[in-house]
Amino acid sequence: MTDRGEIILARLEDLFARRGAEAYLGEPVTVAQHMLQCADLARAEGAPDALVAAALLHDIGHLTGPLGEYTQADTFDRRHEQAGAETLAGAFLPAVVEAVRLHVDAKRYLCAADATYRDRLTPASQHTLSLQGGPMSPAEVAAFEARPHHEAAVQVRLWDDAGKDAARAALAFADFRPLLQRLIESHAAAAP
Repeated sequence: MTDRGEIILARLEDLFARRGAEAYLGEPVTVAQHMLQCADLARAEGAPDALVAAALLHDIGHLTGPLGEYTQADTFDRRHEQAGAETLAGAFLPAVVEAVRLHVDAKRYLCAADATYRDRLTPASQHTLSLQGGPMSPAEVAAFEARPHHEAAVQVRLWDDAGKDAARAALAFADFRPLLQRLIESHAAAAP
C-alpha cells in the first residue's frame, strides 16, 4: 500500500477509536456503532465493496469536524457530508466519495419522492432535515437524479436509516479494514 493509503487508513481507524464513542445525533447508538451497523447491513445485502465502504464511512465527517458533538439544539447544518467526502477524496474511488457526499441530498430526495418517507425518519433525522434544506424541489430532484452515483447515495441513505439499533451486535472497524485497504490499493493502482 502507498504511504498515502497507509496514512488515510490509519486516520480513519484513529477517528473511529478516538471519536467514535460520541453520541450520534440523539439516536440510541454512538457514531461508530451507527456507521458499523450501516456497513454490516450493506455487506449482508451483498453490496459491492465500494458501497459497503460508503455505508461505513458516510458519517466520517461528523468525526473530522472541529465543532464537537451534534445536539438537538443545533440551529445550523454542519455539512458533515462535504467534510466526509473531502476526507476520502484521493484515496477512494468516486463511487465511495460521491455516495458519501450525496447521502444527505438522498434524504432530501427521498422525502420529495416518497410521501411516506419523512414520517419514517427518527426525530433526530427530521430535525437535521430541517437544517439541511427540507425535501427537494422538483428542480432539485431532477438535478439529483442526473448526478452520477445518486442511486448509490440513496441506498446508503436507506442503510443510514436502518443503522440505529441499540440491540444490534457490535462490530469493530477492524472487521472492515481489509475491505478498505483493498479499495485504497485498487484506487492507487488505477490512478495515473
